[in-house]
Amino acid sequence: MHLLVLGGTSFVGRAIVEDALRTGAEVTLFGRGRTNPDLFPRLTRLIGDRDTGDHTALRAGAWDAVVDVSGYVPRHVGQAMDALGDRVGRYLFISSHAVYERTGLAPGSDEDTPRRPPVRHTEELSEATYGPLKVACEDDVTARYGARATIVRPGKVAGPHDSMDTFTYWVRRAARGGRVALPGDPEQPVQVVDSRDLARLVVRLITDDRPGAFQAVGPAEPTTLGGLIRTCARAAGTEVEIVPVPPEGAPPMFPLVRPDRPTQQRSAARARRAGLPATPLEVTAADVLAWDRARGEPPLRLGYTPEEERAVLASQASDSVT
Repeated sequence: MHLLVLGGTSFVGRAIVEDALRTGAEVTLFGRGRTNPDLFPRLTRLIGDRDTGDHTALRAGAWDAVVDVSGYVPRHVGQAMDALGDRVGRYLFISSHAVYERTGLAPGSDEDTPRRPPVRHTEELSEATYGPLKVACEDDVTARYGARATIVRPGKVAGPHDSMDTFTYWVRRAARGGRVALPGDPEQPVQVVDSRDLARLVVRLITDDRPGAFQAVGPAEPTTLGGLIRTCARAAGTEVEIVPVPPEGAPPMFPLVRPDRPTQQRSAARARRAGLPATPLEVTAADVLAWDRARGEPPLRLGYTPEEERAVLASQASDSVT
């Protein structure tokens, strides 16, 4: 199989490339050549820039399938499709759960859940526009390739090489053990999918030449945010005491804390039938911990700093005394 990956040297794309190579696929990468340029040194690299619209390198060559990991706005996707034309067999677009409407959602929602209205008038990525822009991208891929289009909508992705810090925050925090400040409800449902499971699903969908939309969520067994933190502690060999604290004053977009619970209870049934594996959450946590320690545990962008958390816990202790 000849596979083209738009992106492929960061997180999700990296996992997809690694899994495709495991199956014996011949992989070509397209990107700016700036992120991890020394990764996959034996692979063919086509240099271009989706932000500036430079897709010239895609105007020659043919592939059995393309995986679009780095398409965020309709212009990205449209220009790539214009350059590729019919020289690809299947176009698999990595979308997002942000495409779905959030009102009236019930636990166990599937791929037929109504999507948000598409947005095309802006390329500014925000909480309000990210999902609708992805909807527009999905529509364009499906309109162009029809039965040769595949859409994968991951939930929150976790695994080694994650640059978003969301899951890594809880892995690192649980590894320190002790009292853990949680500005949310420990019983809140939470869903994360291992990046390597997502990659395996993508490669299976391409290998099986399967069309349609698939939402990739995990783990296999439902869990809560408190359960996830305790699982991370088990992976690290520590013990934790989860201390719920008021959300006021907590850093914004606190890792995995979500008020809309049904968005964390989506069905993975269709993706499981198509080949989505289920790496145990404790394995994912252990692998992320090992990776984080190997890279030297750099400062994280999300969650409390250790100093902030100590202050929050001290404040809680003081309030309980008074």
